Amino acid sequence: MRLQAEGVPGEVTVTLPREAFDSLLEVLGQMANGNAVTIVPVHAELTTHQAAEILNVSRPYLIGLLEAGKIPHRMVGTHRRIRFTDLMAYKQQDDARRDEAVAELTRQAQDLGLGY
Repeated sequence: MRLQAEGVPGEVTVTLPREAFDSLLEVLGQMANGNAVTIVPVHAELTTHQAAEILNVSRPYLIGLLEAGKIPHRMVGTHRRIRFTDLMAYKQQDDARRDEAVAELTRQAQDLGLGY
């Protein structure tokens, strides 16, 4: 892979593992589509504000999930911290549950002949 920064003469050769190369292409593709990209270390701990933003929910709703035991967290003094991996595990489960619900509603609509 050869990289050249715009407006800067010369090339730099970089050797990347395949996974890193694929991730770089994904990041560049998202940026090209105008989407914001955030890179978070896997072992990072997030604040409730950061975690709520990732899930696209309100902070009070997220705190309810934490207090209900749906997402593991730890207390640092009076502040809650959520591991990124735990948050992503919850998000995957929640996305799967939503996909299942949509599929079931679609099946029901088809069974009733609603044109879906």
